[in-house]
Amino acid sequence: MSKQTILRWGILGAARVNERLLPAIVEAENAKLIAIASRRPGAAAETLSKYAPDETDVLTLDDPEILLSHPDIDAIYLPMANEEHTEWALKAIANGKHVLIEKPMALVVDEIDSIAAAAKKHNVTVMEGFMYRFHPQHQFVRDLIASGAIGDVRTVKTSYSFPMKPARLYRITRDMAHGGGAMWDIGPYAIHSARMWFDSDPIAVSAMAKLNEHGADVSLSGILDFDDGRYAHFDMSFERARRSEYEIIGTLGGVKCDTVWLNSDDAPVIKWWTDAGEQHQEKLAAANHFVEEITHFSDCVLNNKTPDLSLDDAKANCKTMVAALQAVAEKRSVTIL
Repeated sequence: MSKQTILRWGILGAARVNERLLPAIVEAENAKLIAIASRRPGAAAETLSKYAPDETDVLTLDDPEILLSHPDIDAIYLPMANEEHTEWALKAIANGKHVLIEKPMALVVDEIDSIAAAAKKHNVTVMEGFMYRFHPQHQFVRDLIASGAIGDVRTVKTSYSFPMKPARLYRITRDMAHGGGAMWDIGPYAIHSARMWFDSDPIAVSAMAKLNEHGADVSLSGILDFDDGRYAHFDMSFERARRSEYEIIGTLGGVKCDTVWLNSDDAPVIKWWTDAGEQHQEKLAAANHFVEEITHFSDCVLNNKTPDLSLDDAKANCKTMVAALQAVAEKRSVTIL
């Protein structure tokens, strides 16, 4: 029997992120889009015609349950509402499907344990969908830090924001406990891109936020304590101009990624400097991080590899976000257990 070289995908939901993700499945050399499903009548067909009009052989469904049990689908991309991720991920896993879950994987830490246990039982691969992590610009930063050019990492600053438009108001019409607000929308990026530069997880967090009438945070900022005087400052907002950046400051210098949310034809620029007076600006090759993400996940499934983003990483990110929201609610620093 010949080895499978193409992972067959289904998309569970007609969310806006399909504008980038759906074409990425089509473009990735080791992936093939089989079907897309949505509970809203006609939404799956509309999404396909809008973002991949040339893909005439893709099945469009108004019943997600049919997609989950489809025998020709190996993997599911799950971009449904934040609070629905766990329910539908478990359904997909029970049907023997590998699952790429759009961030955040879950709103409750224990639910990630349930997902991990189910994945192990059914022998499937599950990963949280942080597409940015697969852009080569971040490996450049990793290599720079590993070279010792900026010394030991002491502080990280992350900032993610965009002005809320009417079409996206559904993101802030439910409270934080039910998946609404900036923390559960763009906060996963702010927390994740802060955590990934330290060799341990944070031990405490302090945070403050502006809440709207629905109890959703429209702006939130805070500090993560990584012990020994190492801190990460994170910021997210729906009331500020678009930003997606991080800065890392070490004992000998610093490095900055100006744009994390890059378009596929954008050439990333990484700036770094040292206390010795060096000033550098590196322009790197453009890449499509959505295609890179799909290619990576497909390769992991097809060749029995462990994804770069583990379920332990997803759990740590969720634990940190939950603690940050607790810090907002209780107006105090919260220990991350």
